[in-house]
Amino acid sequence: MALNIPGLVVMALFYLLILGTGIWASLRSKKEEKKCTGDGMEITLLAGRNINLLVGIFTLTATWVGGGFILGIAEATYNPTLGAVWALMPVPYVLTFFLGGFFFAKPMRENKYVTMMDPFQKKYGNVLASALIFPALVADVLWVARTLVSLGGTMSVILDLPYVYSIIISSVVAIIYTLLGGLYSVAYTDVIQLILIFISLWVCVPFMMTNPHSVDISLTAYNATFQAPWVGTVELDEAGKWFDDFMLLALGGLAYQAFYQRILSSSSYTQAQVTCFASSACCLVLGIPSVLIGAVAASTDWNSTSYGLPTPYERDQAGSILPIALQYLTPPYVSVIGIGAVAAAVMSSMDSALLSSASLFSSNIYKNIIRKQASDCEMQWVIRISVVVVGLAGTGLTFLDSSVLVFWLVGVDMSYTIMFPQLVCILFFKVSNGYGAIVGYIMGLVMRILSGEPLIGLPPSIQFPGCRLDKEGKLTQYFPFRTAIMLISLMSILLVSLLASIIFNKGLLPEKWDVFNVKRRQRATSKVAHVKRTNSEKEEAAVAKQLLDTTSYPE
Repeated sequence: MALNIPGLVVMALFYLLILGTGIWASLRSKKEEKKCTGDGMEITLLAGRNINLLVGIFTLTATWVGGGFILGIAEATYNPTLGAVWALMPVPYVLTFFLGGFFFAKPMRENKYVTMMDPFQKKYGNVLASALIFPALVADVLWVARTLVSLGGTMSVILDLPYVYSIIISSVVAIIYTLLGGLYSVAYTDVIQLILIFISLWVCVPFMMTNPHSVDISLTAYNATFQAPWVGTVELDEAGKWFDDFMLLALGGLAYQAFYQRILSSSSYTQAQVTCFASSACCLVLGIPSVLIGAVAASTDWNSTSYGLPTPYERDQAGSILPIALQYLTPPYVSVIGIGAVAAAVMSSMDSALLSSASLFSSNIYKNIIRKQASDCEMQWVIRISVVVVGLAGTGLTFLDSSVLVFWLVGVDMSYTIMFPQLVCILFFKVSNGYGAIVGYIMGLVMRILSGEPLIGLPPSIQFPGCRLDKEGKLTQYFPFRTAIMLISLMSILLVSLLASIIFNKGLLPEKWDVFNVKRRQRATSKVAHVKRTNSEKEEAAVAKQLLDTTSYPE
C-alpha cells in the first residue's frame, strides 16, 4: 500500500485548524488574565473560573470521548469473546456525570480548590498528599498513552504512515497548543474537535452500513454468522466481572483531575451541574457510531474483501478494527473523514490529560511543597515543563503495547481502587485522617497487585471466588474484585481513622506520637464550631433586637 497523499493533506489541514484555534485561545487567555482578579496560575489551569457554559459542555464531553472511547467501543463490540454488552463506556459515564454533578462538585467548589488533591494537602499534609498524587499522575500518563495508541494505529492503517511518525506528530501538536494557552486553548480546541468527531463519525456510518461485504447487522445481532453474535452475552458466571467493569468506569472517572478541572472552571455550582448533565447525554449519542461500526465489522465476510483471511481478530488486530473497517469497507475519501474523527478524539483527550497532570504537579507539589514563594511567571514555566514531561512519558509508553483497552482499563483501575475511596473519605467523612489514608492506600495498592491483571500478563496471587481461565485461555477474576478492593480500602480508611482518633483523643498514646495531629485538629475543629455557633447566636440576638426597635405597636 502506497502513502495516502490526499489523506495526509486532509490531516495536515486538520492539525493546522486545531493549532490555529489553540493559538487564538491563548491570545484570548492573555486578555482574560488582565481582566481577572485571580492569579496567573488560576487563569491557566481553570480559565479564571469563568468558562462559558456551552464551551464547558463541549470540553467535558470531549475529554471523555477520546480515542480510547471511540476505538475501545468498536473493539469490544467486534470482539467475538465480548460483544456490545461489554462495550460499557457510554452508559457508566452517565452515572459518572450525575454523581459528580449532584455530590462531588459542591464540596470542591465551595472550598474554591484548584485541584482535586487540595483537600488532601489541607487535611493530611504535604508528605501523605504527595504519595496520593502518584497514582493520579500515573493514570494521566496512561491516559496520554492510550489516546496516542488509538491514533497511531488508525493513521498507520488508513494513511500507511509509520506508527512512530503518527504518534510523534500528534503528540507534538497537542503539547504545543496546550503549552500556549492552558485550559482556554484546551477548551476552545475541544469545541472544534467535538464537532468534527460528531460529523465525521455519522458521515461514515451510512457508508459502513451499506457496504457489499457485510450482511444486515440485525441478522447477526443474535445469530452466529461469520463469528459469534455481535450483541454478546453476559452469562450468570460472568455477571460479577460485568458489574465490576461497569462500576470501574462509572466511579473511576470521578477520581480524575480532568473532571474537577472542568467543574471548578465553571462560574457557578448550577453551571457545573448543567455541564455534567448535558455532557452525559452527549456521551451516549457519540457512543452509538462506534457500536454500529463494530457491529458491521462483526457482520463482514472478510474473505470477500481485499483484507482477506484470517480475520482481524485472528490476526490479533481487534484493537484496530475501526480503522480497518474504515479502510476496507468504505470509499477512500470516507475513510479519511473517519480518521479525522479519531484524530479529533485523540487530541481532545490528550490535551486534557496533559493539563490535568501539569495541574497536580505545579499546584500541589511545586507551589505547595517545593517553592511556596514561586511567582506567577515561574509557575507558568513549571506548568509548561510539566506538560512536556508528561507528554514525552505518555508518548514513550505507546511503544510498549498497541491495545487501547490495556491502557484504558489499567489507568481507570488505579483511579477506582486507590484514589476513589480516598476522595470519598476526604470529602464526605470528617472522621478520616492520615492514619486511615495510609492503611487504605497500602491495602488498595497491595491487594490490587496481588489480584493480578491478564491484560499486562500479571498472574493473580489472590484468587477470588470464580477465578478461572477465560475464553482466550487467560486466568481471569470473574468476581467483582476491583469493587471489593475499593470497598475494603474505603472501610480501612474509616475504621483506622476512627480507631486513631479514639486512641489519641482519649490519651491512650502520648500526643507527641500523633504525627498527623489528629487531636490538635479535633481541638481546632471544635473551636471553630464553637466560634461559629457563638457568632450565629450573637447575630440572631442583634437581628431580634433590630426587629424590636423598628416594630411599632398600637397605643
